[in-house]
Amino acid sequence: MSQLPVIVGFGGISPAGRASFHHGYRRLILDQLDSNSRRETLLDLGVLMGLASFGDGSYLNADGDRIDAEELAAALEPAVRNNTLIRRIHPDWFDVHAVTFNRPASIEGSDGQLRFRLRRRQLPAQIPANWQISEVEGGQYDVVVQGACDLIFHDTKEAQVQSAGMLPTGFEPGRLYQSRNHPRGLQMAIYAASDALSSVGIAYNEILKHLAPDQIAVFASNSIGQLDDFGFGGLTKFPVLGKRTTSKQMPLGYAQMPADFINAYLLGNVGTTGGALGACATFLYNLKSGVDAIRSGQCKLAMIGGSDAPVTPEVIEGFRAMGALAEDKQLAALDGLDSLSDDDYRRACRPFGENCGFTIGESSQYLVLMSDDLALELGADIHGCVPDVFVHADGHKKSISAPGIGNYMTLGKSAALVRSMLGEESLRQRSYVQAHGTSTPQNRVTESHVINEIARAFDIRDWTVSAVKAYLGHSQGTAGGDQIMSALGTWRYGYIPGLTTTPAIADDVHQSHLNFSLAHQQVGSSGMDSVMINAKGFGGNNATACVLAPHIGEQLLERRHGKAAMQAWRERREAVRERAAAYDQQSIRGLARPTYLYDHQVLAGEDLAISDHQIELPGYANPISLDLDNPFKDMC
Repeated sequence: MSQLPVIVGFGGISPAGRASFHHGYRRLILDQLDSNSRRETLLDLGVLMGLASFGDGSYLNADGDRIDAEELAAALEPAVRNNTLIRRIHPDWFDVHAVTFNRPASIEGSDGQLRFRLRRRQLPAQIPANWQISEVEGGQYDVVVQGACDLIFHDTKEAQVQSAGMLPTGFEPGRLYQSRNHPRGLQMAIYAASDALSSVGIAYNEILKHLAPDQIAVFASNSIGQLDDFGFGGLTKFPVLGKRTTSKQMPLGYAQMPADFINAYLLGNVGTTGGALGACATFLYNLKSGVDAIRSGQCKLAMIGGSDAPVTPEVIEGFRAMGALAEDKQLAALDGLDSLSDDDYRRACRPFGENCGFTIGESSQYLVLMSDDLALELGADIHGCVPDVFVHADGHKKSISAPGIGNYMTLGKSAALVRSMLGEESLRQRSYVQAHGTSTPQNRVTESHVINEIARAFDIRDWTVSAVKAYLGHSQGTAGGDQIMSALGTWRYGYIPGLTTTPAIADDVHQSHLNFSLAHQQVGSSGMDSVMINAKGFGGNNATACVLAPHIGEQLLERRHGKAAMQAWRERREAVRERAAAYDQQSIRGLARPTYLYDHQVLAGEDLAISDHQIELPGYANPISLDLDNPFKDMC
């Protein structure tokens, strides 16, 4: 019997803000919220961005004056709207008017000789053959170059791409813990994973009492590693710039670090770990690892995550050179403009409309999955279920970046699973698609064809399609996490976010069986039974996750465990929800801090109690069993 993986906690940080308790989702539908939810999310973002604070029982504005929460939220709203979601790149990231772009040159003196003076430490280790050097006073050297001298002039240029989905301006995750020169993506991972774990409402030490240490797993990564100056970005460019390579840039640049950091500094995990990479499908690849591990009984608790921070000049230039990003001049041409305003930058990403390229984004998202029996035993809240994730490659390709056939299989299998589990009517009437929706001309045609043909095959007449990248941009490997967070919010607040940045659906988009809503679509908190989380990735990395609504999860679990067990679970859940809500209030006020356990209860081999039947670890209530079944009994 397969265990059903259920989502019992979620958290993160994206251009929309904090993910837990749906605050990031709320930012997407801010105008549709009730007054209390709207106020809380504005306060949460305002404090997160450093525009307000909380102390001695009341809120304080930026000047330190005490202020009523309602009044403060209203005052914060313009700044919150202007400094979240997709927008023009802020100087906190880099100066779009002065992006470093050095120029190589070969120079020589007018008389064939070039003369200059250098300090000893500035001399090259290998003196060129056409240099003559002589020492002068003060540790300096006169240099005479016969003929040409190659050098690089420091230069800057205007960025051709000036829009991005950035974390809320003013939020710096590294200030919340001892970040020790961590790359930005790992700072975000510490914050996001802590947020997810705290959102569960059950202390991790309490969860551990119910598990053996090897019944826990972490599957997390990103698609391209840490590419800022503290990671691989600095590692590759510092020697060319004459800067010293540090001891941390190499190890902290690896793409599996969003799992390694969580194991080492948050959970102290000794169970299964791994980081799958698959371009835009990376988050869903890791989700598949977690789902498979829980369904097979390999583990009972799995943290799934991703963290990408690609808003750097180098990464943007790389994608721009591919022709993948929406350049300013192209955006202006779409609307017949001479120049772009701040509002125009906010509409840079237009899934399934007339568009010209994707918009880069940054995000870190984590899910906490449990087996259904553990969730019921602990009284954990259930926000959704993930019965399966389907992955397929594209087969033979002409170009590695060209779309292929794999996505038809992943989406088709996901739809078939919903039909098998919930029936034809549920699939046709109460399911929808969270599309990859990158806002490129090629994607709008190819992905719409995939979704439309699967809808046609399953006789779905009007399949609703949403695309959260319209608000957040493309966070690369973490994009699937962004899509899931939006879907979880729909089941709480009843709105599927519309393609509000898309003026109209493009003529070449396939839509005979689809519904591309340009406005938020109200469906009710139980109006949708399932959602297909779709990823159509570079290089032929396709994945579709089938996620079921919490009300469906409860129905399924009642059939398995019975009404009495479910009633007992609901009673236990009340206290869990209270503790989770208390964490939310602490976070809204800016009083919660990420968990970062550096040099905490580090174990060595001498600390273990090892026998031929089990291994006992100090600090863990239960041992790791070595009494393993032979999986090949028919062969042995």
